[in-house]
Amino acid sequence: MADSDLINLYSKRILALAADIPHLGRLDAPMGTARVRAPLCGSVVTVDLDVTDGIISRFAQDVKACALGQAAASIVGNAILGTTPDQVVAARAQLAALLKKDGPTPDAPFEGLEILRAAQNFSNRHASILLSLDASLGAIDACAKTALPGSRTQT
Repeated sequence: MADSDLINLYSKRILALAADIPHLGRLDAPMGTARVRAPLCGSVVTVDLDVTDGIISRFAQDVKACALGQAAASIVGNAILGTTPDQVVAARAQLAALLKKDGPTPDAPFEGLEILRAAQNFSNRHASILLSLDASLGAIDACAKTALPGSRTQT
């Protein structure tokens, strides 16, 4: 691995995103929660969220990850409110494809994940990059499992 590869990977933009993660913390009484850990590096992201009328209406994340995982969490945090669970599923699949085989830029509002294309050749970082979306999907699943007839959750 050349020094220039690492310089490109940890660009100023990625480091700026990592330093400015929106919706940090935890929600009081979330409808769904999930904690996901990347086994290789030990990074962890916990997501709390609510889904109201099929839309993600509240979101918070506790991020303990490397700069790349933090940058991805920043982009997800900026984009996720107001999206549907299907959009999150698509964003996760598109980001995984982008990292593995030079896939296309993820659809709006998750197109900012394009910046992580620089990590394609660093497969040991991919799990950390996917953590925020993986935890979001887990929290969405938890919402669906705990939804009762007449509740405000519809996924």
